[in-house]
Amino acid sequence: MQVADAARALAALGLVDAFGHVSARDVDHMVITPAADLETVAASDCLRIPLTATALPSGCPAEAWAHLALYQRYPATGAIARAQPAASLAVGMRTDRVAPTHGQACWLGDSIPVYPSALLVREADRGRRLAEAMRSADAMILRGNGAIAMGSDPATAVAAMSVLAAACTVWLQMKGEPAAPLSAEEIRSWQAVKPELLPRLGAHLLRKTAGGPAR
Repeated sequence: MQVADAARALAALGLVDAFGHVSARDVDHMVITPAADLETVAASDCLRIPLTATALPSGCPAEAWAHLALYQRYPATGAIARAQPAASLAVGMRTDRVAPTHGQACWLGDSIPVYPSALLVREADRGRRLAEAMRSADAMILRGNGAIAMGSDPATAVAAMSVLAAACTVWLQMKGEPAAPLSAEEIRSWQAVKPELLPRLGAHLLRKTAGGPAR
């Protein structure tokens, strides 16, 4: 249910178009939304896949390889959101890394990396390369292909994606203008309250978008 609720929240927030997916770790498996419009996804539509899978079942998003690789590489990751915030598409073509643009953006890491390839991540090896590029961040912009964000659960993954979208928008608005970057002390201060505040943002976003269509 949490995965489907998060999927519909991404759709209601306008962070996905016809493509996008949400997954959650379930012991040694992941539960992931099908290759479908997230606005219509119900819990019964979601697929359960072993984290060690060597093939994807019918109806599964081909980019599930990225989810599997991230779960395997980052044991603390409990959920993943894949979306296409419009601002991330512009940012991904103009830089290779985004420093935190506001306090909440610090929750994504000391900086947000940009994955340098626009090739679709539809193979296990490409999924592994994407996971390696994430490094210590909890979100990454995918050049020409939206973004991916990790969280402790589906709601916080949605919150991370929302924060990433805002960070990209702010970055574009201030590009070329004088800016005072956040200090290391300010970044650490915001990161210290992440366990308290990011789940609150996730709960807010799911409440805000509750009631969307589902089958």
